[in-house]
Formats: sequence, structure tokens, C-alpha cells
Amino acid sequence: MATASLTAPALLILLLAIPAEVHGATHTVGDSSGWTQSYDYGTWAASQTFNVGDTLVFSYALTHSVDQVSKDDYDNCNVGSALKSFTGGSSTITLSSAGPMYFICPTLGHCSGGMRLAITVGSSSTTPSSPLSPPSTGTPTGSPPSTPTGTTAPPPPKANGAAGAFGMSHVMIGVSSVVVTAIALVC
Repeated sequence: MATASLTAPALLILLLAIPAEVHGATHTVGDSSGWTQSYDYGTWAASQTFNVGDTLVFSYALTHSVDQVSKDDYDNCNVGSALKSFTGGSSTITLSSAGPMYFICPTLGHCSGGMRLAITVGSSSTTPSSPLSPPSTGTPTGSPPSTPTGTTAPPPPKANGAAGAFGMSHVMIGVSSVVVTAIALVC
């Protein structure tokens, strides 16, 4: 019984250490206006930060639809060669890779009337935005520096894509399930 009383708090601490945010942000295109004519999507997009794992939610009337297009098709409002097409009044698109993405409404005249969206998706990162520096310990007078001068630190390791391949939310759900099951078994 002593093991059970020690294990439950340890598992509870582990569960609390799991980040609450396990998925990306949701961006409702055009906010409350939705995907419609007479809206400034350039200004809207400039006020957002898009990252891999985020979702775009397009809400629109059935007279509209959403086409994901190339930059050239976006720039020229060319319809008919969409990379992906979405219909039905509501479309949720997961941003799965970093880089620019382009969307237009293919209804005649809508793209040229401003119903188009260009965004740049940043890669999601779990590293801090600025490097942390070690605390200064001071160097005694006459002692050589701890690192040779003229050297630079190696670059940080590149992401291996594991979180993207498996989906961080799936990993966290799996870990949460194991922890909850373990707590249930102990109690």
C-alpha cells in the first residue's frame, strides 16, 4: 500500500507537467465577417501569426468556395487549376508545412474583387525565441578563459520532424491516457 500512496502523487505531478496546449491555434478567416466579399484579408492576415499545426477556418455562403492555389494563380486570380478545393460553407484547413500559402474564391469576379488570402506559415518550435545565457561565474585574475577564444558554439540541432510526423496532440493524448490509466489502477 505504501507504493500506491507514493506512485499516485508522482503520476499526478507527471500529468500536471504535460503542456495544456497540445494543438495549434485556430484562425477564423475574416473573424466574424468570415470568407466574404468586401473584406480586407491582407490586413487580417498581417495581424495574425501562422504556424505549422494551426488551422484556418473558412466560413462562407454557398455562393462561395475556397481554392488553395499557386502564387501565380493567386497573383492573377486564375481559377481552374486549384491545388485543393473546399466547398460546403465551412472548411477547416490544417497548416501542415511552413512557407507561403494562397487561397482564392473561384466564383467569377470574387478574387479580383479582393476575396483572396495570402499567408506565410512559420515552423512551430518548442525552443525559446532567444538563447539563454549561462549565469556569470566570473573568472579569477590570471586564469585562462574556460573556452578558447575565436571559437563559436555549434548550431542548434535541426528538428527531426518526429512531432510533425506523429502529431504532437496524438503523442500528448497517448501520454495522458497512460497516466490516467496508471492512476486508476493505483487507486
